[in-house]
Amino acid sequence: MTRSEDDVMDTYWGLPFPWTELTLKATLLARGIEQPAIFNHSMRTYLYGRFLGEQQGLRPGADYDDELLFLGCVLHDAGLSEKGNGDQRFDLDGADLAADWLAEQGLPSEKVEVVWDAIALHLHYEIAIRKRPEIALVTAGAGYDLGPEGPALPDGYADRIHAVLPRLHAAAVLHDEIVGQALDKPQKAPPYSMPGELVRQVTRESWPTWKELFQTSGWNDYDGYDADGGGAA
Repeated sequence: MTRSEDDVMDTYWGLPFPWTELTLKATLLARGIEQPAIFNHSMRTYLYGRFLGEQQGLRPGADYDDELLFLGCVLHDAGLSEKGNGDQRFDLDGADLAADWLAEQGLPSEKVEVVWDAIALHLHYEIAIRKRPEIALVTAGAGYDLGPEGPALPDGYADRIHAVLPRLHAAAVLHDEIVGQALDKPQKAPPYSMPGELVRQVTRESWPTWKELFQTSGWNDYDGYDADGGGAA
């Protein structure tokens, strides 16, 4: 074990992280490329995802692959780093970065795919929550860390977590990083997406309507269309 890995173990000792050679490396990767507020949010995402799973009777290591859940959590916002800032929405950029890195570490492709899905879907609660626990609990944990709706944590557990992983204005930092990336690269915030909505709120720009979007598609679906005359929507 390297000195850096020893430091990780010492720093987060006492919290139920599933330490393996791969999870230690992933933690060091995330900590090295992300802002502290985003990294801490990612680590808390695992703790809350695991907690929410336990409330459903899901046991780590028995009902789901605990290592894969952790990898999805700790890397789910890697797209909000300089290293992960590509030309897609940050969730997809992060999923691609994680998948490429995990493949380089020798993780089997079927497991890489689970982590990719967990990260790529984490903004889509209604879809992700229906997937296998390694995917669903990433989304659930991330949401709980930003707005703890659902089962109450045991007394003192949040204080214990925040003592090791302080919030550091997590929601505000996430917002500013998403918007900052998208203002620099508008394709990262397409209309009607979550990043697009955050940018719209900041810029006050209006989105094109459905009709305006499809009038420029080239198929001329609105030419001669009479909604009151029984035309199909």
